[in-house]
Amino acid sequence: MKYEIFGGSLPAVTVYLETGEAIFTQSGGMSWMTPQITMETNMQGGLLKGLGRMFAGESLFMATYTAKAPGQSITLGSSFPGNILALDLSGRSYICQKSAFLAAQMSVTLATVLPTGLKAGLFGGEGFVMQKASGSGVVFLELDGSIREMDLGAGEKMIVDTGSVAAYEERVSYSAEMVKGFKNILFGGEGLFLTTLTGPGKIFLQTMTAPSLATRLLPYLPKKD
Repeated sequence: MKYEIFGGSLPAVTVYLETGEAIFTQSGGMSWMTPQITMETNMQGGLLKGLGRMFAGESLFMATYTAKAPGQSITLGSSFPGNILALDLSGRSYICQKSAFLAAQMSVTLATVLPTGLKAGLFGGEGFVMQKASGSGVVFLELDGSIREMDLGAGEKMIVDTGSVAAYEERVSYSAEMVKGFKNILFGGEGLFLTTLTGPGKIFLQTMTAPSLATRLLPYLPKKD
């Protein structure tokens, strides 16, 4: 399967499909496509997995797009300024922030997961629910802001502001710790908790989140009298 990511900070991805090839995406995720592609709306894994996706900020229903002739294409646009990240799983599993999933090949499996440990789940910056992409093939993620990819060595740590964890390999250890110091908590501007990622494995960090952007824009929005 071939694809092209374009659009700069307002990205989209065009996926090129040959006869019989298919991808699945959120219901309503398609921007445009060629005529010889069929769409089938389904729950992709059944009711329980569909409900799990709802808790992770995704749609209950998914749409499967299948090429019925050679040389077909479908374009999917990101819902927020940032980047589209294409991950070739090749047997690796990745944990992703909620609402990150855009589309994937049919050989990819999506699941709803909780970060390891109760404290990480409650205070890790992405909420109590995250997503796991596993299997084989390519999964497309829509992520906020600019993305930095890092490859942590065994035991190597990176301390990350809450919400800046976009995705990481499942083998990476994820934990959340409270900011130390009373003044740091009150005036540090980083929230109560920071996330620690420990290698080995790849991590993807983002420079911006949708909630933080909304908070910055709030003072400039019109107010009712």
